[in-house]
Amino acid sequence: MFNWFQYFADWLIYSVFGISAQSHWGEALNFFVFDTLKIFLLLFFITTIMGIVNSYFPVDKIRNFLSLNKMYGLEYLFASSFGVITPFCSCSSVPLFIGFVKGGIPLGITFTYLITAPLVNEVAIAIFAAAFGFKVTALYVGTGIVLGILGGFVLGKLKLEKYLSSWVQNLIVNAQTEDQLHAENHTLKQRFPSILKEAFQIVKGVSIYIVIGIGIGGAMHGFLPTGFFEHYINKGQWYAVPLAVILGVPMYSNAAGVIPVVQVLVAKGVPLGTAIAFMMGVIGLSLPEAMLLKKVMSAKLIAIYFGTIAFFMILSGYLFNMIL
Repeated sequence: MFNWFQYFADWLIYSVFGISAQSHWGEALNFFVFDTLKIFLLLFFITTIMGIVNSYFPVDKIRNFLSLNKMYGLEYLFASSFGVITPFCSCSSVPLFIGFVKGGIPLGITFTYLITAPLVNEVAIAIFAAAFGFKVTALYVGTGIVLGILGGFVLGKLKLEKYLSSWVQNLIVNAQTEDQLHAENHTLKQRFPSILKEAFQIVKGVSIYIVIGIGIGGAMHGFLPTGFFEHYINKGQWYAVPLAVILGVPMYSNAAGVIPVVQVLVAKGVPLGTAIAFMMGVIGLSLPEAMLLKKVMSAKLIAIYFGTIAFFMILSGYLFNMIL
C-alpha cells in the first residue's frame, strides 16, 4: 500500500543524496522520510473521516446525551466510544472533567471518557495503523475502549465523590442538566470545508511531535544495535510490562510523539505488549496531568485513579504479549 513512499525514500536517500543503504545514516534517514510521508498521509485522511463523525457528535451533545438518557450500563460503552472520536490529550482533562461534572454525568462515566480520549483518537489510530498495520490497530482500539469501560466502571463503584475538591462538589450540587440539544441543520457539503480546515489544523498542531518522534525513532533505528532492548526487556522478564508503564509516567507526550518511538522499540526486539504498555503510560498517565488534576481532585483520588488505570494498562500489556 505504501510501496511508492518506500521507493521515494530509497531514491531520495540512496540516489539523490548518495548515502549508502548499509550505513547508519542511510538507515536512519530512509526510515525518517518513509515514516514521515506515510504517517502524515494517513493522519490527514483519518482525521478528516473522524472530523465528519465528530461534527455530528460535539462534546456538548455527548455531555447532554449521557446526562439525559438512562442506558442501564451502556453509558460506559457510549462514553468510551465518544472518547475515540474526540481528539483530546491527557492534559485536556481538567476542562473536560469540569464540563462533564457540570452536565450532571456520574463520576464513573466521566472517568471512562477521560481514560479513552487520550489513548484512542484519530491521531493515535492513524499513526498506529501506519506503524503496525490495521489488524494490530483494531486490537489496540478495542483494548483502549475496554480499558476505559473497566476503569470507569471500577472507579464509579468506589464512590469517590467525597475525594473531589470542595469546589467541584459544589458544581455537582448546583449542576443543572441542559434539556435541549442544539440542532445542526448544515449539510455535509456545507460542513466539509470547515472539517478539512479543522483536520489541517490538527495535523499542523501535532506535526512537530510527529517529526520529533520519527526523528528519535529514525536515530534509534539506524544507530542502536539489534537486540539492545531485547537484552533488557523481554517476555521472560515478568516485571517488564509494569516497569514499562512506570517509566512512561514521567514522560509526557501525545500519540504523535511516542508511537514512532514505540515502532522502533518493537523493531529492536521489545515485545509489542510491553512497548504498548509503555506508550499507554506516556499518553494516559503523565505527571503534568496529575498536577492539573490537583485543581479538581484530592491527592488520594489522583492516586486511586492513576493506580487503577495503571493496573489495567499492565493487564493490557500482558494480553498483547500473549496474543501477538
